[in-house]
Amino acid sequence: MTTTKLTLKADARTVFGKRTKKLRKDGFLPANIFGQDFESKAITVNALDFQKMYKTAGETGVIYIEVGTESIPTLVGDMQYHPSLGMILHADFRKVNLKKKVEANVPVVAVGESDAVIHKNGVLINNLDEVTVEALPTDIPHQIDIDLSVLKEIGDQVKIADLPKSDKYTIMNDPESVIISVTEHKEESIEPETVSEAPEITTEVAPEGEEGAPAAAPAENAAETAPKEE
Repeated sequence: MTTTKLTLKADARTVFGKRTKKLRKDGFLPANIFGQDFESKAITVNALDFQKMYKTAGETGVIYIEVGTESIPTLVGDMQYHPSLGMILHADFRKVNLKKKVEANVPVVAVGESDAVIHKNGVLINNLDEVTVEALPTDIPHQIDIDLSVLKEIGDQVKIADLPKSDKYTIMNDPESVIISVTEHKEESIEPETVSEAPEITTEVAPEGEEGAPAAAPAENAAETAPKEE
């Protein structure tokens, strides 16, 4: 949650569809403002200004979009990214009522160290990267920290119910949902590669006359039975 008022200048947008490609080339980001009981506005903002603002506000800080004479309080909503380059192609801003509570997704961040990991060969398992909170827009926390020092033994967990309580926001997730836990580190057993042995070929010939022994071919017939070279 930031205490500094964040303001982003914008212009009304009249370019849509494939023509927005030129906007991006010129350094602008196409965006929309939407909200309950609010007529959606198509806007453009300076792409670099937005990126700087987003690093500070994330999806939890209120950004005031200035369009003409209006100053609209918003939260960053969905964003579209280029599939290979990773650049932002489009952003949505959600208009909020500063006097009405809203729901927002807040990152949970692990801080500190766990004795179970350092001294007992444990492995941290992250089940949730963010939680949903309900709060006034200006009271949404930027992040919620999880103190890893409480994880002292293999099998220890931090649940939603273990997060610090606040009179400014309410966490909406199931209290029994596990956010992070420690499990035992198990060495992965690698079986040695087995080389299949070729079956043994017995070249010993049973003595002539015994059962199963082939009869010796007369020497004069050997040349006849051999294949002729073509």
